[in-house]
Amino acid sequence: MWKWMMPMAALVTGLTIASGCATAPPSAEGKAALSQDVNTALAEAKVQDPSLQAFLDRAYAYAIFPTVGKGAIGVGGAYGKGEVFERGKQIGYCDLSQATIGLALGGQSFTEIIAFENKAALEEFKTGNLKFTAQATATALKAGASSNAEYADGVSVLTANPAGLMAEASIGGQTFSFQPL
Repeated sequence: MWKWMMPMAALVTGLTIASGCATAPPSAEGKAALSQDVNTALAEAKVQDPSLQAFLDRAYAYAIFPTVGKGAIGVGGAYGKGEVFERGKQIGYCDLSQATIGLALGGQSFTEIIAFENKAALEEFKTGNLKFTAQATATALKAGASSNAEYADGVSVLTANPAGLMAEASIGGQTFSFQPL
């Protein structure tokens, strides 16, 4: 069984990277649609956790991925596009990709918000050096969750609107790319 998992992981990684080769949407319509999705996802996340806005106001910067799709049958992958905000103003576009091997089955989509405590953490993200370890986890948004969220190495991850069924919920192994406006 394990013989096919390594080639499958390489295939999933390749497909994930190939689907994300353009960080920013190529057209004005695509950019407008992504902005609308970001605004909608943020509004829905604020309904789940009314303290979210105060948390984001205290953050140096944040990235919002309105829809991260994730799926696996032993080998899995995830991908999502988003926007990056510094001091509340959009500064660029971002995407995330993830490939996993292990005991995982199913699929889900969710919103992911990454808050950066300081400029150094944002710069790590912008240069593509931010990577989560296998033990990294996200805080699921519900009332009051963001008011208790903690930063690890200058970064805090929140997820909202989980949909689907997946027997794995880590964020380990995610990689990111950034494109300025």
